[in-house]
Amino acid sequence: MEVFPRIGVLPSGPLDSLADVAGVTVGHHTLAAGPVQTGVTVIKPHDGDLFLNKLPAGLAVLNGFGKSMGLLQMQELGQLETAIVLGSTMAVGTLATALTRETIARHPQIGRDWPTVNPLVLECNDGYLNDAQAFAVQHLHLAQALADAGADFAQGSVGAGRGMSAFGLKGGIGSASRQIEGYVVAALVLANFGRPEALTLQGRCIGPLLQQRLRESDKTAGPEKGSIILILATDAPLDARQLSRLARRAGAGLARTGSDYGHGSGDIALAFSTAYQLPHSATQAMPSVAMLHEARLDSLFQAAAEACEQAIVKALFAATTVEGRDGHRRIGLSDLAPDWRELLA
Repeated sequence: MEVFPRIGVLPSGPLDSLADVAGVTVGHHTLAAGPVQTGVTVIKPHDGDLFLNKLPAGLAVLNGFGKSMGLLQMQELGQLETAIVLGSTMAVGTLATALTRETIARHPQIGRDWPTVNPLVLECNDGYLNDAQAFAVQHLHLAQALADAGADFAQGSVGAGRGMSAFGLKGGIGSASRQIEGYVVAALVLANFGRPEALTLQGRCIGPLLQQRLRESDKTAGPEKGSIILILATDAPLDARQLSRLARRAGAGLARTGSDYGHGSGDIALAFSTAYQLPHSATQAMPSVAMLHEARLDSLFQAAAEACEQAIVKALFAATTVEGRDGHRRIGLSDLAPDWRELLA
């Protein structure tokens, strides 16, 4: 019996996670000690050297209330050249420097004989549970997350998701995949968004029912101020423009859970393809790849929406209750509503 509601009609991959796209791995490092409730999550898009062998990528900014690093160049060139790093807002600078140093350690020519590297770091604000002013995340934590990367990875209150909140509940990391027409579209989310009364599962708004159960519910109500990062991976041969179109469909899955991309919500979606690689060196030929026809994208759009919605649901159900700074507490959805099947019946 599944421990979370099943979303949509398309079949999942064997792992029902981002790792169903061959070569993609995910690693975490979690910091959980009293007022420090935070961490780092990394997505490695392939197992080679991403700086030398880049991947096509596209971006969709649903609401731009965010402090990420590296999005501008990624959007301009349509390429990934580092791992994708997820963390808390006030750790972005540290993580960008750590990721730059990690790349330079492999390629000392960077910034001297070669161009600089474009580190990609995305964030959500975990300051309700985590003491952001402690600046607890350090360079070694990125290295530990990279070393942890694998196809079998934890979800919920782990890594970058440790201190995140969603719908007045505990948020965090969630991942899911969908298969369609011989391709895989998979999602990983860092969920830190949503008003408690708006939570919608399988098309039913159960937020008002859950809000009655929330402790100190008057502190969790109010405008939507959170954020979500939605990462999509696929093995379908798409170019950067098509990947931007795919990324926008993450918004469909997000909206179905009850989000309306509030004023203070940083909602950013990124999609990449592993179908081909783009060489760093100008002396190497660019690949000759037949892209998927535009008329065949609808099925991938459906898969993207389903995978993102499912990933958000899994983040909520996998998240465990966490108490952090100043006695702040977020309860996990599974703890608050063990009777969720009856609520959805």
